[in-house]
Amino acid sequence: MFQRTAKILEHVPLAERTFRIRLACPEIAVALRPGQFVMLRLPGRSDPLLARPFAFYDVTSDATAFDVVYLVIGKMTTLLAEERIGNTLEVWGPLGQPFLDIGEPEQATCVAGGIGQTPFLAYAKELLGLQGYGNLPARKRVSQVSLYYGVRTASLAAGVADFQSIGVDVHVTSDDGSIGTKGYVTQSLESHNRMGPWIGCGPEPMLHALAKLAAKSDVQCQVSLETPMACGIGACFSCVAKVRTPDNGWDYKRVCLDGPAFDAKQLAWD
Repeated sequence: MFQRTAKILEHVPLAERTFRIRLACPEIAVALRPGQFVMLRLPGRSDPLLARPFAFYDVTSDATAFDVVYLVIGKMTTLLAEERIGNTLEVWGPLGQPFLDIGEPEQATCVAGGIGQTPFLAYAKELLGLQGYGNLPARKRVSQVSLYYGVRTASLAAGVADFQSIGVDVHVTSDDGSIGTKGYVTQSLESHNRMGPWIGCGPEPMLHALAKLAAKSDVQCQVSLETPMACGIGACFSCVAKVRTPDNGWDYKRVCLDGPAFDAKQLAWD
C-alpha cells in the first residue's frame, strides 16, 4: 500500500451528479488490480475527517494515473465535485483483494446497480486481454463480457459508451423505463438466460437478489460489497460482513481486507 498526494489531471461529468476524476500517481496506478479500491481524502480539511473508499475505474495505458468514477450523494462527494484540475487529493492504496479467479470461461457477465458499474471497465479489459493490470501482462481469458446495468433513470446511466467501445455487450435497465428495459437488472439477466460466472456490484438488495438467482440457476457468482469503511486497512472493524463457516455457523470478515469481492454463497445474507 502506498499513501500519496496525487494531482488531479482530469475531472469530467459522465452523467447526472456523476463524475470521472483522474489522479496522477504512478506507484498506485501500476499496482492496481480490478476489484481493488483506493481511499481518498480532501487535504487540509477536518470535515469530513475520514477518507472514503472508491473503486478504481481504469488505469491509463502508461500506468502513470488512474481514474475514479463517483456519484455525488453526501458531503465528501459534494466537496469532491468542486475540486479542479491541478488540485491535489490524499490517496492510499491499492486496498482490498482483486476479483476472485473465474478461470477461463467462454463468457463472463457483470451485473451492476446504481454506481456499481465502476469496477467493471478495467475488469472487462483484463478479461478480454486488452490491458494488463498490477504489473501483469495482458492475457485474454474470456471471449465475451456482458454488462447488465440497472439505474433509476436515464440521466444516471454513466460510462455506457466506455464499455461499448471495448466490445462489452451492454444491457441497460431502468426503474422508470426511460432507458433500456423497464424493471430490475436481475429480471433482465434472468430473461436472457445468461450462464455464469456472474460478478455483481451495487446496492445490497440487488446483490442479495443476484445471489438468490445464481443459487437457483446453479451459477458461479461473486459480489463486490459497497460497505461503508472508516480506515480501509482493517484496523477499525467497521466494514465487517457476515459469512458462513464450514461448521454451518457464521463469522465476520473485514470487507476492506478479505473483500470487497466475496463468493455469493459464502455470505450470510439474513
